[in-house]
Amino acid sequence: MSIRILFDKCTGCTLCVKACPFAAIKMVDRPADAPGKSKKVAVIDLDTCTLCGACVPSCKFAAIELKKELGGKDADLSHYKGVWIFAEQREGKVQSVAYELLTEGKKLAGDLKAELSAVLCGDANIEDEVEHLFAYGADKVYLITHPELKHYHTAPYTRAVAEAITRHKPEIMLLGATTMGRDLAARLAIRVGAGLTADCTGLDIDPGKKTLLQTRPAFGGNIMATIQTVRHRPQMATVRPKVFKKVKSQNPKVKSNENVIKFTPVINPEDLLVKLLEIVEDESVKVNLADAEIIVSGGRGLQEAKNFKLIEELAAVLGGAVGASRATVDAGWISAHHQVGQTGKTVSPKLYIACGIAGKIQHLAGMQSSDTIVAINKDPDAPIFKVATYGIVGDLFEYVPLLTRKLKELRG
Repeated sequence: MSIRILFDKCTGCTLCVKACPFAAIKMVDRPADAPGKSKKVAVIDLDTCTLCGACVPSCKFAAIELKKELGGKDADLSHYKGVWIFAEQREGKVQSVAYELLTEGKKLAGDLKAELSAVLCGDANIEDEVEHLFAYGADKVYLITHPELKHYHTAPYTRAVAEAITRHKPEIMLLGATTMGRDLAARLAIRVGAGLTADCTGLDIDPGKKTLLQTRPAFGGNIMATIQTVRHRPQMATVRPKVFKKVKSQNPKVKSNENVIKFTPVINPEDLLVKLLEIVEDESVKVNLADAEIIVSGGRGLQEAKNFKLIEELAAVLGGAVGASRATVDAGWISAHHQVGQTGKTVSPKLYIACGIAGKIQHLAGMQSSDTIVAINKDPDAPIFKVATYGIVGDLFEYVPLLTRKLKELRG
């Protein structure tokens, strides 16, 4: 991005000086060779300017040009350093996906010999969550506070995080592929002129180029594509929850004034066109697959909707949740809230039991990081057996009721 004053249009009115929240604009005598008639013109201190754009709408003469350079090689890529993760919070609590990103981000930062930082947005009370971010490996926390950031809405969050990126220039920016993360990532990528890879299932550093290798399913999940962002920074990626494990740091940093960077962003009136009036919990969604430690899933092998009762009974005995393949959801046998896979939920329970699921790559992408996988399928060549810890080649209508009955006997 770049900004400049068009001297032939500048009238020296000083409106831009008043609009700049960083005192980066001042009036000087018009240079002798500059076109125009006014005695004074505005100049921008590029060392102070954050490219926030607050001055552009204030100018009534279109004398300020802000360019978003989306093409060509950025000559200053070497100025971008460090790995950042966006610490998503809801109702004042940092979400689990942030800790998963910190764990993976620590490995990437180690390969780059760079710092790992978390970006946390909220109102003044959000500072209570900072210590949790250090516990999972953050070297620094960028704490962005403003009353309008208490709850997520697109424009203020985009403005705030984009300002932080422009100021501090991270090399890598990771966000969770949640409803919030997907919305914010797309806006940020356009705002700062970065590339974005969505729904990554793997991240690594190219040992030679030191670029981020972003792996995701492509062509309907039939292949895995590895993408690099060569010409733009930061390198941005979203990662689905539960793709990576969250692990606490063995030597966490202690919160201090040096490693907590606080600032209040400039929120413009045009960022507040959408008002958050009320938050209403969706009580119809009672399935929490993401946090379940045991999941029993059914696939097309169940043959019809009524046979999901077998899955529900086994899940109830184990104290687990009911999952499903995309085929059963598309057939209308069960609601989409139960769907596991690339187009459903990504899960990582301690125990995943797949009943009558063939194991196409779309489904495997959503559950293969489970600690223990038990597969029941009458096809010995089903792909699900390639990732299964234990496999039962047989009829699910025989083995699922048998498992349920034996477990009930063991539990009295």
